[in-house]
Amino acid sequence: MSSLNNKLALFVVAVLIICNQMYSQVSFQVGDIIFQDLDCGPPCDAIEAVTSGYNGAQLSHCGIITEVKGKDFSQIFIIEAIGDGVVKTPLDEFLDRDNRVIVGRLKNDYQYMISDAIAYIENHIFGKPYDYIFDLTDDTYYCSEVIYKGFEMADSTQNLFTINPMTFNEPNTDTPFVHWISYYEELNAEIPEGEPGLNPGGISQSDKIEIIYTFNKPNGMK
Repeated sequence: MSSLNNKLALFVVAVLIICNQMYSQVSFQVGDIIFQDLDCGPPCDAIEAVTSGYNGAQLSHCGIITEVKGKDFSQIFIIEAIGDGVVKTPLDEFLDRDNRVIVGRLKNDYQYMISDAIAYIENHIFGKPYDYIFDLTDDTYYCSEVIYKGFEMADSTQNLFTINPMTFNEPNTDTPFVHWISYYEELNAEIPEGEPGLNPGGISQSDKIEIIYTFNKPNGMK
């Protein structure tokens, strides 16, 4: 039994070394967009149900890399809108939350927009409250909105990410998800059906970015 345990321990160590070597070969850059298949219950399920992402991936959250201080994931920082507001999170903590993550990067023709987009996000969006209503016109922000507003301010002529009428209805029906009915009742607000917006799945399908890396495949991804 002792010999078996020793072999098992060696196997685990070998797997960890391989994983660390694999991750260390990835070179992330400021401006990379991190897409996550986040399990947050009914809200995430509803978001994933209405828009599939890159290669069918179910994506319910996203953030953008704003600082790279070293190769270690604790030295790479993401600005994201989550919880009560727009915060800065180390990549290792982001992955600890859920590592079903893919990484997108702007194609070369659009790389010039990154510095201005990041500056705007850091100086005008970071620290703002979370947008519980999903309203593009106010000074609160949801995850996709942070990225959209940053690049829109950098160069609005490029239209990197498409704005579409939002739907809160179950697929192929005119009936809102039960979750959204109770959600907006608690906020004392109307469901913004048909109002302009965007989500992580839609952003991941932009022809202006390419997916450069997959940590673990999100559900549905081919």
